[in-house]
Amino acid sequence: MGTLSRQAAIVGVDESDQIGRIPEKSSLQQHMEASYNALADAGLSIKDVDAVYCAATSPLTIAEYFGITPRHTDGTSVGGSSFVIHVAHALEAIAAGRCEVALITHGEAGRSQRRSGGADMGTPGAQYELPFGIASPPMTYAMACTRYMHLYGEDRTRQAMAEVAMATRKWANLNPKAFFYQEKMTFDDYHNSRWVVWPFHLPDCCLTTDGGGACVVVSPEVARSCRKKPVWVLGAGEGHDHSMISQMPDLTRTIAYLSGREAMRTAGVSHRDIDLAMIYDSFTYTVLTTLESLGFCGRGEAPDFVAEQRTAPGGDFAMNTNGGGLSYCHTGMYGMFLLLEATRQLRGECGPRQVQDCKLSLVNGTGGNLSSTGTLVLAAD
Repeated sequence: MGTLSRQAAIVGVDESDQIGRIPEKSSLQQHMEASYNALADAGLSIKDVDAVYCAATSPLTIAEYFGITPRHTDGTSVGGSSFVIHVAHALEAIAAGRCEVALITHGEAGRSQRRSGGADMGTPGAQYELPFGIASPPMTYAMACTRYMHLYGEDRTRQAMAEVAMATRKWANLNPKAFFYQEKMTFDDYHNSRWVVWPFHLPDCCLTTDGGGACVVVSPEVARSCRKKPVWVLGAGEGHDHSMISQMPDLTRTIAYLSGREAMRTAGVSHRDIDLAMIYDSFTYTVLTTLESLGFCGRGEAPDFVAEQRTAPGGDFAMNTNGGGLSYCHTGMYGMFLLLEATRQLRGECGPRQVQDCKLSLVNGTGGNLSSTGTLVLAAD
């Protein structure tokens, strides 16, 4: 991967026209709006696209809907980390000469098209976990968080979760696109909020919204002719080590301990070089275990690392500056939106929430039941 550093760049990013509650629009329409918006951001058109990357929705459907006959296709679907991994795959394909303009697209009517239904009993999870009440992400992540509390202390973990929830809400108050824009929260609000599943209060859990996002990754040659300054892919790593939460090797460590190490190694950077961390926050616990797994702090040290609103506006560790999946948006698969914010911050486009002198960003997506991670290091120049 080291030889692939700077062999591809992100040149266009954007959301769909609306995010939040949009019952009148399908997931496919969210894909379309986000993709055309991101291409316009890059100064490109759908006719320039020669590669299609997406998850959940089939690339066959996307390419047909957009009228694209791609030279390269990737439908890797490993949960919310998929889109971060797609950037790495696009880098490899571009460096190999397989394509020049890769459209990574996501659309999901995650709120409006929620429906309950029977589980596929042919899957191991339905057979071996569902009968015991392990039926959805709040339950699986709560199991992992409970183990963390047992090892490192319930009270300090609870306060750390409150710190993360509060910090992301403060960032959301600076982002007009955020679902919780200018909806403030105090520590008392957090501790007095309703339970979802112990040990998670409502603010510990990500949003459920409609929306889409898209990212355009191109060759260095194409990047030179685009509207915006390129954001370069310096390093990447990916991995997954289980599907069912009962099979997770360690409930307090994600595979980011490998994907993060690989991304930073191939980028040739260290933790102290990172100006912005965009870390998937499906739950407040996801942030704590990811910070430790990535090596920003030691195991069991995340509560001290995030203390005193260190990750909030004005703190010395900028993280999830768009408001995150906790307060900005979360359509069900959130990783795309990490890429959007990292790119905008590296371009200096974030207005009141802009991180000063933002040159390097680490992006880490998490998918499944803390199952998969994709990690990138992105650079402004």
